[in-house]
Amino acid sequence: MQVPINYMLNAEEIAYIVNHSRSKIFIVEDSLYPVIARHQASFPSVQRWGFIPLGDSMVPDGFFDLMSEMKRMPHEEPHVDVEAEDIVQIPYTSGTESRPKGAMLSHRALMSQYHSCIFDGRYDTYDVSLHALPLFHCAQLHCFLMPYLYVGATNVIMHKADPVEMIRNIEKYQITHMFAPPTVWIGILNHPDFKKHNLRSLKKAAYGASIMPVEIIKQLCVAFRGLELWNYYGQTEMGPVATILKPEDQLLKPGSAGKPVLNVETRIMDDEGRFVPLGTVGEIVHRSGHVMSGYLDDPEKTAEAFAYGWFHSGDLGRFDEDGYLYVVDRKKDMIKTGGENVASREVEEVLSQFEGVEEAAVIGLPDPKWIEIVTAVIVPKQGASFTEKDVIAHCKERLAGFKCPKRVVITDRLPKNPSGKILKRELKETLGSKG
Repeated sequence: MQVPINYMLNAEEIAYIVNHSRSKIFIVEDSLYPVIARHQASFPSVQRWGFIPLGDSMVPDGFFDLMSEMKRMPHEEPHVDVEAEDIVQIPYTSGTESRPKGAMLSHRALMSQYHSCIFDGRYDTYDVSLHALPLFHCAQLHCFLMPYLYVGATNVIMHKADPVEMIRNIEKYQITHMFAPPTVWIGILNHPDFKKHNLRSLKKAAYGASIMPVEIIKQLCVAFRGLELWNYYGQTEMGPVATILKPEDQLLKPGSAGKPVLNVETRIMDDEGRFVPLGTVGEIVHRSGHVMSGYLDDPEKTAEAFAYGWFHSGDLGRFDEDGYLYVVDRKKDMIKTGGENVASREVEEVLSQFEGVEEAAVIGLPDPKWIEIVTAVIVPKQGASFTEKDVIAHCKERLAGFKCPKRVVITDRLPKNPSGKILKRELKETLGSKG
């Protein structure tokens, strides 16, 4: 089985995952080798060390050259009995827990996931898909690269999500399909090189990790004529897709996560395990062939995740009368201020409509009077100039008073993980410590 690791983790965090999963072989590319070289003694479970020389690097002593090993491998299929429930991969979650959890994904789960993506994402053998997000992340790997390999499409893999290179590669390889989180799409649209290239080949685009602001959807549809958009929603434990908002619904159901995909059943549940009425907010739960077999060596967390016979996402949401899912917030991101609940996503959508805002994140920070105060952290567009009062006034025209930010922080960047998801926990830690 395989254990993908986030290359942005430090040596201690990597060591925890490697040792917890009892991995016996550790393979690292040349540019990441220095992080491992200084801490090899921290990986007692590892018996063999592999090296990927992408540049002109020499293979270190004690490491085998993966590229050379692959050339010597036989071309015949190995005679190995594989059961559907055998675990094939253990990606580790990046949640707010003090330690990440290993989600055990079986062959059954991944094949079910691929079938759903191909069907609901409308993948075609003739597509040329660009993969710029890290492949340790299950969205890029299991929603896009592997299903596209499965249907025999052409795949172009980039080393990192650099907007300039992504723009150039769309033109160079006549890319027809690409996935990126909203933050990356915004970066592409606002890049000065955007209009210098012929990008008409791009006909299909996917996004995820967060809701795409309606204004950005409109800009994408204008910038890429005839572009179809899909919004993928899910999480690692689901393999990861659970629901998809299709192209025809992007502007009809703005802000929606869409409907459950082919092999997923989704409901809304309260804390006592009861399904709630239509339109009522509760926890999003799933039943599916996609879902993980459990958390590695953690029966307590596994039992908690599958309470009442459904997988609990940890997200709050509701269904509308047409069966479309709306994710209100993560349970942990719901802001409780003055006795009222405020969904950070609702405030972020309003902030995205403010002319000078390029990106925004909304968090709750401790406050002696309100318990938490709604705090907006904003990256302004280049050349934009506005004040905290301007932002608050914009929100007050569109939101109830208790939902409006009481504090606005202007910054030049938002902390993100390699998949482009904004790290709200880091914002809370940094801003909370400053008072």
